[in-house]
Amino acid sequence: MRIPAKPLSQRVPVWYDEGMKDKKTALMTPTSPTGDDVLKFLKDNPDFLQKNPQACDLLIPPAQVRGKGLADFQTYMIERLKADKQEFEKSTREIIENARSNMNNQQRIHKSVLCLLEATSFEDFIQTITMDISAILDVDISVLVVESSAREIPHVPQSGIRIVPEGTIDRWMTGKNVLLQEDISGIEAIYGGGATLVRSQILLRVDISMDTPPAIIAFGSRDAHMFQEGQATDQILFLARVIERCFRIWLNI
Repeated sequence: MRIPAKPLSQRVPVWYDEGMKDKKTALMTPTSPTGDDVLKFLKDNPDFLQKNPQACDLLIPPAQVRGKGLADFQTYMIERLKADKQEFEKSTREIIENARSNMNNQQRIHKSVLCLLEATSFEDFIQTITMDISAILDVDISVLVVESSAREIPHVPQSGIRIVPEGTIDRWMTGKNVLLQEDISGIEAIYGGGATLVRSQILLRVDISMDTPPAIIAFGSRDAHMFQEGQATDQILFLARVIERCFRIWLNI
């Protein structure tokens, strides 16, 4: 009669000791270094802090108390220096990010100006304003708004141009050349069917000549905070001045 073999999980060598399991587990479990271990490491590596100065920010120096209850201010001075260092690093990062953003915006403005100068016809020029520039500036919609008592302006293509009654632009701009607005609902008179998309906008007055009606260029974005009061406008105003001069060339003014 053949005796069935035990399952593999039950085959235990005669020399197996249950206590060895605990010893093996203890050997495999990582332990945190003690204070003596750290001191020994620093003693063996005296240049550690010199090679890793960032480690100083993680250390809290002991407060030294002098006689008669007088405390040493060295600890507070070191903590203040650490806080100043962190604030300096934060300010530096913000300056670098702003510089990169300004450089990116400047490159977009330059590209927009080149596109305006490359227009081969007046219709192409208007299309550049109302379509191409919006893609370059990464906005959702751009519109040229002109005041007129009629429904259309002679010799001017209507695609991308909105006509508003006389006095409307002065009422919108309230005497300003540029108007930044955030968290708004788009104005149908400006954006037409795209008004529901617009959540923030910038309106730029375009003064072509004394004999032409008031006009503005509107850039709208679905981002409620893309345009907001307080933003720098020198670069976008430069673009508006270039558009004014291009209009005068095309209209022979």
